[in-house]
Amino acid sequence: MFYKSFYLRSSIIGLTIRRNYFNSTFSYNKIHTTSIKYNSPSKGTNNHDQNKNISLTPKQKKLIDSMIRIDQAGEIGANYIYKGQMAILGNDKKVGPIIQEMWEQEKYHLKTFDEIIPRYRVRPTFLRPVWEAAGFILGAGTAMMGKEAAMACTEAVETVIGEHYNDQLRELLHIENDDVSELRKVIKQFRDDELHHLDTAVDLDAQKAPFHGILTSIIHNGCKAAIWITSRI
Repeated sequence: MFYKSFYLRSSIIGLTIRRNYFNSTFSYNKIHTTSIKYNSPSKGTNNHDQNKNISLTPKQKKLIDSMIRIDQAGEIGANYIYKGQMAILGNDKKVGPIIQEMWEQEKYHLKTFDEIIPRYRVRPTFLRPVWEAAGFILGAGTAMMGKEAAMACTEAVETVIGEHYNDQLRELLHIENDDVSELRKVIKQFRDDELHHLDTAVDLDAQKAPFHGILTSIIHNGCKAAIWITSRI
């Protein structure tokens, strides 16, 4: 199933082609954290400067508000999926450390969007408790079905997230505004991180999960529905 992540990366014209995250002697204990550091406002900046509106047209502002709200909600869900997986598989010597390292990346992603939300004056989703609960139940539930099912969950979720980030990058390419460049870099890097998680899940036998096709289809459609709901609530 590596074609999934290859297709997602190659689908964006003008964007950087897929990085080679895995060496031929891939070591599962060395998943690297590649997330860029978000440049949040300094402590000396007053609240007015920190929360100033970015210079965008109303249409662009509405688009970016929706993007950031959805991305933050997605990272909330991802965090709790990994939290649920760790609750069940944390002591597993093979997958436990890998899940933990992927979770650490997701924690950083969420922290970054938590900082971006006030800077762009974006209203966060009202459904944060729902996504937290849903993510934990999904993560723990699939982990109880076995390691392969947990990885199938990761495969399905990261496929949707990778596609979604790619769609956002396409839209941001049409916005000729310097203030968007930092956001675009963040989304691009996080997209790469999520596809790295997808590749890792496939390497860890995600496709050997029981009822793999049905399971991933249900999760895939659930993620799509969550994106649609979050764009409105």
